[in-house]
Amino acid sequence: MVVFLNGKFLAEAEAVVPLSDRGILLGDGLFETVRVANRRPFRLAQHLERLVRGADFLKIPLPCLPREIQQFTLQLIAENDLPEAILRVTLTRGSGARGYSIKNAGPPTLAMVLHPLPPQAAAEEPLQWSLVTSSFRIPSADALSSFKTTSKISHIMARAEAEEKGADEALLLNTNGEVAETAGGNIFWVFHDKICTVPTGRGVLPGITRAVVLELCQSLGLPTNKCVVKPEQLRRAEGIFVSQSTLGIVPVAAFDGHPVAPSPLVDQLASAYHTALLHETM
Repeated sequence: MVVFLNGKFLAEAEAVVPLSDRGILLGDGLFETVRVANRRPFRLAQHLERLVRGADFLKIPLPCLPREIQQFTLQLIAENDLPEAILRVTLTRGSGARGYSIKNAGPPTLAMVLHPLPPQAAAEEPLQWSLVTSSFRIPSADALSSFKTTSKISHIMARAEAEEKGADEALLLNTNGEVAETAGGNIFWVFHDKICTVPTGRGVLPGITRAVVLELCQSLGLPTNKCVVKPEQLRRAEGIFVSQSTLGIVPVAAFDGHPVAPSPLVDQLASAYHTALLHETM
């Protein structure tokens, strides 16, 4: 596998990051996960726009322009001959002295790696998940939640907890006890024929696929509602699904051990998402 590291394309075994890199030591960085289809990254411009905003917020200078990253991405896909893949873009502050201070840290590290498409994404049978509420919480009002930082330990532990219970994914609540997001995506539900999701500003990462879903709702004439709910209200939903870049739209078949009825609206959105993915990457 060929990877990209700080302006160079290298064999994976040759790509070395020093142990003094703050991304390794402190999770001091950002990342984006991008679906690649037909040799083209889906919604890359939106992913990079979020990366740029996050880098500005964290005061990490970008080592190159977004349009240059786009070109590097296409070259990386060609080098690996992977028409269907998952792209991971990682930006860290780079090396620094021991401790939390960012003084004299850098230059930043920019790395990109491609991963083969997971079997679930290519499966012919529709994917369905079981979802359980996690005991881990995320801050209800945190400016950092707007960006995909590499500090994801709460989400890692929530997913581990879900898997220990035999579930596929974890639902995280915020510190107010409100539904926030899942370990690896945004949560949507159907209630009174409306497509509902959590508003930003409640500890929720404004996902790129979340934005695509809301666009599709508008184009399909499906009413939407951004609202704050507790888990007990979510259990009364007429359908639940998770949106994420790797798998797109994933219907939820069970929530906290109770079956969730399939919804034709979720199926309609999943079909529209697949169409948009193919259309925009042709």
